Amino acid sequence: MYIHMPSNYTCPFCLVVKGEEDEFNKRVQTKQQDIIYKDDDVTALIATLWWPNNKGHVIIIPNKHFENIFDLPIEIATKIHKLSQQVSLALKECYGCDGISTRQHNEPGGSQDVWHYHLHVYPRYYNDNLYLTHGNLSEPSDRVVYAEKLRAWFQSNILNKS
Repeated sequence: MYIHMPSNYTCPFCLVVKGEEDEFNKRVQTKQQDIIYKDDDVTALIATLWWPNNKGHVIIIPNKHFENIFDLPIEIATKIHKLSQQVSLALKECYGCDGISTRQHNEPGGSQDVWHYHLHVYPRYYNDNLYLTHGNLSEPSDRVVYAEKLRAWFQSNILNKS
């Protein structure tokens, strides 16, 4: 209904879910080592685009392709929201952040630029200026440190305990 992706679009998040990597970062910048949690329905990963004072933020995606919130089944939305709560707890415990912000964009007018639904979960710190700064592409070697901390948290705090 509210579809904006071009007909020849190669979805980078679908490639991540399939386990594909691109050493030249032309189609997919995420590495499999960036994934912190994955089950049959949803995946959480360290974002490749970093804000200066909010490094290591997480993106949660459905494993099946849905372009935006208008396309997303409520059952998958519920799983994403449950996972965002777990990711928030992990960020608080692993990063020692002061708070959490979530952010999600839909359609060109809503600043969506990847045509696969995704939810950002940011670690927040007092006076971090998240909304006054811009993101820059991170290096895989920098992301792995954050991913290892969060993967360890998930291994210790199984999502299905609750």
